Amino acid sequence: MARSILFALLLACCQSVFAAGQLYRVTHEGNTGYLYGTVHVGRDGSYPLNEIATRALLDSKALVIELDIREDKAFQIALARHARYPERDTIQRHLTPQTFQQLVQALTRAGISLASVQQYKPWLLANLLVGAELTQHGYQRSQAVEYALLAVAQKQDKTVHELESADYQLGLFDSLDEQQQEKYLLENLAALADGDALKKSQALIEAWRAGDGPGINAAWQSATSGDSVSAGFMSRVLLGKRNPEMAANIERIMQQDQTAFVGVGMLHLVGDDGLPQLLKRRGYQVEQLD
Repeated sequence: MARSILFALLLACCQSVFAAGQLYRVTHEGNTGYLYGTVHVGRDGSYPLNEIATRALLDSKALVIELDIREDKAFQIALARHARYPERDTIQRHLTPQTFQQLVQALTRAGISLASVQQYKPWLLANLLVGAELTQHGYQRSQAVEYALLAVAQKQDKTVHELESADYQLGLFDSLDEQQQEKYLLENLAALADGDALKKSQALIEAWRAGDGPGINAAWQSATSGDSVSAGFMSRVLLGKRNPEMAANIERIMQQDQTAFVGVGMLHLVGDDGLPQLLKRRGYQVEQLD
């Protein structure tokens, strides 16, 4: 009865449009799990899961996400280790004058003071500016799908597993050398200036909301294609390196828990080396539910 009441309450929080995303059922030797694609921002205050995903989550014994975003202390430690220059060192010493000037202009447009971020490395500044652009257009990190998943897990007293750590994730960006970091920043500054950054982010978010498989695939192609540092890093590291590691961790967790609901960024589910295909190669049956 309590589960049915919670299910009804969760659906009552939804507004007129249910988010679809993509949901897979994963089974192997009597173990069942669910694999769900998420986006890391939200808007409008609407509950981000549709009825099928909500039921799958409530029926699961454990929630598995990339990172428990409630754990700010671990993130701050990782940030200090991988994303900030030592005291008395600043971003200006690591960029050409031309790039630094473009950065200052972008920070001014975003309403961010240079003094508040001058110890941040170029890759973090690039990501910060893209995030600020999304925020200005109504997208909030606080409305990310992960928060809804964690809220259900807390109400249901579910075990929460992390696939990665903040130190690992930020360390991946810190693996870029100084030249690559400056190019990564320049590419993102250009995409912000011509509106391409916002356009690409909105395309993925709207495709996710509509459960638009071709649209999601197009967003993945756009993010991973070309000879830019950003595309190469996305293809080679953020997806190519992490997906096999995620698949191995998902398999380990599924062997421990009877039913696990795994929520990861939508792009991890796309392509021949996406998580559904990788799990199939490991002998799992993978069925798309929506």
